[in-house]
Amino acid sequence: MNLKDENINEETVENTSAEVDFEGAEPQAESEENKLEYEVADLKDKYLRLYSDFENYRKRTAKERLDLISTASEEVLKDLIPVVDDFERAFKASENEVEGSKVREGNLLIFQKLVKILGSKGLKPMDDLVGKPFDPETQEAITQIPAPSEELKGKVVDVIEKGYVLGDKVVRYAKVVTGA
Repeated sequence: MNLKDENINEETVENTSAEVDFEGAEPQAESEENKLEYEVADLKDKYLRLYSDFENYRKRTAKERLDLISTASEEVLKDLIPVVDDFERAFKASENEVEGSKVREGNLLIFQKLVKILGSKGLKPMDDLVGKPFDPETQEAITQIPAPSEELKGKVVDVIEKGYVLGDKVVRYAKVVTGA
């Protein structure tokens, strides 16, 4: 055999062995391909189920949040209804009343009842602001006037409208006059 024949024989042997290996690997490749397709289909199914579960959860929590918001004030309103009833009775009683002090006394009682109910719900007025330094976090300066005394410069001189806090949150800023 010459050198050329040896090269041809080696190439034929290599091609034949490559074909045999390729043909032998083909069923494995198909089974691996099927396995991968099955895994992809399984993962897609899991993803779709998880996605639909999440969408259901999101919709349910949104509905619960709307229900909570719409009924959150229900308890406060139920507690305020007796105060409205008291005002109605006071108006009816004051129609025939000649003396104003009794009407004033009745209105004061109703006002104290209302303040007590609001306080029980956590609403607290900002008290004793006069003479304290101006705080832009809880107060709104309406105007500035010349300070009546030197120690009231930059401090609250008068409260026009009370401020209220609910817990740590400011519900209504106090409207104040500051000294310049």
